[in-house]
Amino acid sequence: MNIFVEGLQGMGKSTLLQKLSRKYPEYHIYHEGDYCPVELAWCTCMTQREYEEALSAYPTLKEEMMRRTYREGDRYIMEYTRILTDVPGFHRDMERFEIYNGRKSREEFLDIIRRRYQNLPEGDGGYLYECAFFQNIISELTLWQLMPEDGIFSFYQELFRLVSAKPFLLYYLYDSDPEPHLRQICRERSDNEGNQLWYPLMMQYLAASPYGKKYGCSTFDDLLACLKRRQELELRLIQEILKDRAVILPAKRYTMEDLEWVEGK
Repeated sequence: MNIFVEGLQGMGKSTLLQKLSRKYPEYHIYHEGDYCPVELAWCTCMTQREYEEALSAYPTLKEEMMRRTYREGDRYIMEYTRILTDVPGFHRDMERFEIYNGRKSREEFLDIIRRRYQNLPEGDGGYLYECAFFQNIISELTLWQLMPEDGIFSFYQELFRLVSAKPFLLYYLYDSDPEPHLRQICRERSDNEGNQLWYPLMMQYLAASPYGKKYGCSTFDDLLACLKRRQELELRLIQEILKDRAVILPAKRYTMEDLEWVEGK
């Protein structure tokens, strides 16, 4: 079974993933930033020349970089955000090799996602994925590619056709009022002196995107409105495409019994 965990930021996706991993300890777990069969968030996608130049540029990190790299054909996928280092500029340098934040054309990006989902595992144990089906892909398409919602809907119809014959289940954490959850993570993801860390980065990400520039996004309310729009789209995708292959859970108010749906599947 391939089990996907989705929902807006602050809804408790990481907590649910931990609960599922305890429930199914034999499953492979993929957090954001991990090398993943279907997702490339927070990873590089480099040519051989780019990869060799990166190794040469950071000789003190070469061994760790190689350990965190996986080859796919002529591309090198590196879990660069998993490399903890104070080497100046390393993460910013590697960031430019991601496929997100408008670094690929719309068609290039969609083709990468299609090809990865064609290889969704089947018959080899179980897999747990965080943010790999909705969050990162939809954020790219709405914020950076400015793709119309009907186009996103059509793409997900195509994507689901690729996986519908395989063991697939999506848990979606939902609350009709996401504002308290969002304010909570703004408070929690701060340093020891109370300075917010997550919120400024989220606003910078939103404001820098073509969507943010088009609509002049600069406030908490702008961020909240953007996330509400995404949630509405994701619920539509569930209701009209995934249907009984998805389970909507009340964020932070579900029980372990609510997760029994997958038993025997």
